[in-house]
Amino acid sequence: MNLGRVAASAAVPLVLSLGLTVVVLLGSIDLSIEGTMAIGSIVLSLLVANDMTAMRLGWLALPITLAATALVGAGNGLVHVWFRIPSFMVTLGTWFIGLGIAAVVLGGGTVRILDPQIRGLALARFVDLPWLVWVAVGALASAWVIQNYTRLGRHMYAVGGDENLAALSGIRVRRVKVAAFALAGAFYGLASVLAVAQLGQANAVSGEGRLFTTVTAVVVGGTSLTGGIGGPLSSLVGVLIVVVLANGMILLGISPYLQTTIQGLMIIVATAVGLDRRRIGIVK
Repeated sequence: MNLGRVAASAAVPLVLSLGLTVVVLLGSIDLSIEGTMAIGSIVLSLLVANDMTAMRLGWLALPITLAATALVGAGNGLVHVWFRIPSFMVTLGTWFIGLGIAAVVLGGGTVRILDPQIRGLALARFVDLPWLVWVAVGALASAWVIQNYTRLGRHMYAVGGDENLAALSGIRVRRVKVAAFALAGAFYGLASVLAVAQLGQANAVSGEGRLFTTVTAVVVGGTSLTGGIGGPLSSLVGVLIVVVLANGMILLGISPYLQTTIQGLMIIVATAVGLDRRRIGIVK
């Protein structure tokens, strides 16, 4: 029973980590996770059966939600590459823009989800596991195929390994970056769908606290912050480490504040161990 809870707890962090991994492989960073999830949550919640609007699109709301969050991600990529603004600052701004839009649209309130199909992702089970776990497994398989068997995936590794060399090899670096940010946004949108299904409601802070856990999982899994090293399976390992450790600390009755402290230490230690200092002349 506890393993089932661990799997359900790992579903949303895994999908988020898959999206962040795509960006980190480029040597960039994406801090817009919570803002993008806020937008995805309100789009989904207002299009399916709810207690605020008369919309009843059901499953049709899912591709619309993914398209909306992919558009947010593409916007991050376009601003980053065309205006040459560091991805850190662009996505930090998008984080708060997304939260602001969600708060304005909902008026600071909460939408309750009445659609049985969406709620079924968390409540219905297949082989004794919630459907959202299987959706996360499907997302993992898709990310693995994209990273290893598509041109986009190979180009992302090349850009992360050496951007100048990739450009000299004929790779359209700007296009690859925009596509990677858009793909990450789509994964964040899928994670927002699973989060809404779990909570049964949506508001501007549906993704609150998700960024810290996601970054921890990606770094602990071994994906290099300098780019070019790592992948979906590495993020899976990182998510399992973080989720199992958190589950164990809860069972042991450890204070939530101490749990956060331990996660912070994990980020520092994992970065120190995994960083290839030979590739970095000066650390700023």
